[in-house]
Amino acid sequence: MTDPTIRPATAADIPALHALIESAYRGEVSRAGWTTEADLLDGQRTDPDDLADIIADPAQVLLTAWRGAELVGCILIADRGRGTGYFGMLSVRPTLQAAGLGRRLVAVAERELAARFDARRVHISVFPQRDELIAWYQRLGYRDTGRTLPFDYDNPRLGLPLRDDLHFIVMSKEIV
Repeated sequence: MTDPTIRPATAADIPALHALIESAYRGEVSRAGWTTEADLLDGQRTDPDDLADIIADPAQVLLTAWRGAELVGCILIADRGRGTGYFGMLSVRPTLQAAGLGRRLVAVAERELAARFDARRVHISVFPQRDELIAWYQRLGYRDTGRTLPFDYDNPRLGLPLRDDLHFIVMSKEIV
């Protein structure tokens, strides 16, 4: 796989970003990859307004990976203050998953969190039902902190839950 060009998202990227993120997390097309949440949630993963808000927020950056004119991946990074960064919304086109792009995006996200926000540690949140994903993050050096976060069942912008036991575990890694 040729190394993609990675750059911050712009407002012009929102339609491509929205399509990529939805394809990586929701619906039948997401099942072509291994990162699907289709068994946990239905509905949307995000929407264009949410993406526009992220792009406009100086405490967040959506990094995008491009192969020519094709968007093939993205990752959200955010400043959480006091030396802590966060990443989420890691998305790789389902048919390109398991080829190293996700790992590369995480490495770039960690470097960018340190450079942009002076982060020394990174937190991520993962559904505990996602054993394979948790194991992947553990191979990248992330560890379960023992903390959990609730899933907002009252916010349909996050998706339509297919089960009543959703929450997140918080994983963390020191990066400098």
